[in-house]
Amino acid sequence: MIGRAIWALAAGQTLGYACLYYVFAALVVALERDLGWSRSALAAGPTLAIVIAGGLAPVAGRLVDRGLSRELLVGGAGLGALALGLLAAAQAHAIYLAAWALIGLSQAASLYEVCFAFLVRRLGPAARAAIVRVTLVAGFASTLAFPAGALLSEAWGWRGAVWAAAAVMAGGTLPLNWWAAGVIRAGGPVQSALERAADRAALGHALRRRTFWVLAGLLALIALNHWMMIAFFVPVFVALGAGQGLAVLAASLIGPAQVAGRLALMRWELRLGNWTVLSLCLGAMGVAVLALLGAGVAPVLVLAYAALQGAAIGVMTILRPVLISEVLGPAGYGILAGSVQVAPLLAGAAAPMLGALVLTGAGAGGMVALSAALVGLSWAAALWLRAGRGALPPAG
Repeated sequence: MIGRAIWALAAGQTLGYACLYYVFAALVVALERDLGWSRSALAAGPTLAIVIAGGLAPVAGRLVDRGLSRELLVGGAGLGALALGLLAAAQAHAIYLAAWALIGLSQAASLYEVCFAFLVRRLGPAARAAIVRVTLVAGFASTLAFPAGALLSEAWGWRGAVWAAAAVMAGGTLPLNWWAAGVIRAGGPVQSALERAADRAALGHALRRRTFWVLAGLLALIALNHWMMIAFFVPVFVALGAGQGLAVLAASLIGPAQVAGRLALMRWELRLGNWTVLSLCLGAMGVAVLALLGAGVAPVLVLAYAALQGAAIGVMTILRPVLISEVLGPAGYGILAGSVQVAPLLAGAAAPMLGALVLTGAGAGGMVALSAALVGLSWAAALWLRAGRGALPPAG
């Protein structure tokens, strides 16, 4: 029964990401054409949502620790449906921003961070296998969102497409989360008073250790590198010598490469420890940068970059929650994971602006150089953590 519940949770995450996360990218052209607002005015909405979701991650994590995961997943889906309805009806920019603020609340309550924290809390060491399955399915959220957005906006306009997304959240994500979380929660252990006390003390204990900050920095560096590059894949690839068609093809490989990386992890998950997987991910990112350095001579290497970077970031999505648990300990996992996640979420929000500044000032070569530096710093942080410096003993 728990196995079926995990697949149902995966379906809920897929629909949630398609409706709450990819809706802007899928409909941005139609939004711009209909509303007549500047791109920066339009982008302010999803940026606000990301900032709110990042800021609320520790709060959501604390609620997970208190046993409220199901309420978050279900309530977040319901709030997402209401927020999308408000977005569909928005005429003024202030209402548009208010809708995105509510979407940010919904993201904080119902997407990966709460889902993964819930699985780690309830399944313990078996969580990685469950997270692999969730992300394997949810990796197709963009594959679902973009064609659906194009078809629905063509037939009903962007407002009709957003209303459809609201209906999917209410009629699809909400009941899936309700059933799946109920089954998984019923099958989990009951927390003792001692464990609850350890949860309450965990964050204060972690914040006093370097390990927490180095881990947050590692995840932020990885996020900054990936989202900086993904925001400008096509112009960077073209500037490095790839034709427009080859650049678009390379950019389109990122999603399938993420799924391929997760399939590979599913195949060998029992043979590979978390640190081995982290080393493979960072190694793939390093080789990807080397491929970009050679793209000026052989433009086809942009395909290798996309495949390696996509596979690595796809696996990192799975590795992140279990790595947090391994490095910081299981006590207070929800609040610890939520607090650690603030740094990578904010780094991801800032990445497109940083990429724009670097691309304008230093060109594609500057982007590649900065990417190499970020990967190098990520390696340094990972090696520091692996060596056990500042290791975190159990809280309490």
